[in-house]
Amino acid sequence: MANGTVDFFNDTGGYGFISTDDSDDDVFFHMEDVGGPDLEEGQDVDFEIESSPKGPRAANLVRN
Repeated sequence: MANGTVDFFNDTGGYGFISTDDSDDDVFFHMEDVGGPDLEEGQDVDFEIESSPKGPRAANLVRN
């Protein structure tokens, strides 16, 4: 699993980006894939990185 920090979160759209040392690009996530309460900017998370047509995407995200 990779670890990172929520860099940006749009609570209206339910999506955001995670910065991590494991990827040069920020990793996209959508709350439909996370579940539970909304994430907050600056929150540490563990996750797996999947490839998607638009770039890296977080899967199996766990809050720290």
